[in-house]
Amino acid sequence: MNSSIDINCDLGEGMGNEASIMPLISSCNIACGAHAGDLATMETVVDLAQRHQVKIGAHPSFPDKANFGRKVMQIPAEELRKSLTFQIESLMTILKQKNGNLHHVKPHGALYNLAAKDEATAKVVVEVVKGFGGNFILYAPYQSVIAKVAKAQGVPVMFEAFADRHYNADLSLVARTHEQALIHNPDEMFAQVYRMVSEGKVRTRDGVEVSMKADTFCVHGDGKNVVENLEHLRTKLMAHHITMS
Repeated sequence: MNSSIDINCDLGEGMGNEASIMPLISSCNIACGAHAGDLATMETVVDLAQRHQVKIGAHPSFPDKANFGRKVMQIPAEELRKSLTFQIESLMTILKQKNGNLHHVKPHGALYNLAAKDEATAKVVVEVVKGFGGNFILYAPYQSVIAKVAKAQGVPVMFEAFADRHYNADLSLVARTHEQALIHNPDEMFAQVYRMVSEGKVRTRDGVEVSMKADTFCVHGDGKNVVENLEHLRTKLMAHHITMS
């Protein structure tokens, strides 16, 4: 089997491991200051991405550093719209200074999960992305509400799946509060990605196989042994004639 996939990673979140991760991925999602990061970290990660020819994406969030953007915030739609716009603009300002381009937008944490099922939230995110007038791609889950809203609005979508998270039968991610939420074992991580690439299926937490389409696969930058796991994943993928682009 010959195939090519995108591997993305959430970066600029205070882990300090970006220099080790960047050579191992093909796209990155840079925290824009709302859940983590600031202008200085954004600039550092942009420099690394450009050096390694890694596609650059914005990783906006609910404005909630206290909870790392992993709790749903009850805020008015207009306030959320303004926050997301400001976050993406902050990264784009840095990119403009460095003659770089924004490739995609990927919501973070609770915003990502809420927009996957809540139409009102999805519409806000899509409106913000569309409002920039570029051809930015939206990274979104397969069969999610936000992917459907984006396509209806003419916003290009890449379906995203997670290499290091377990799934429920409805293709939602197992909650981080659950002991089986995360995948730390590198062989299990590869098996999950390979099954999705080769069979178009994911094995859920209950052991049931469900159809899954994915164009890009995320490995979290704050994950346990993330550098070693990415190295292992890349090696195993190449051994199965799957390249990264």
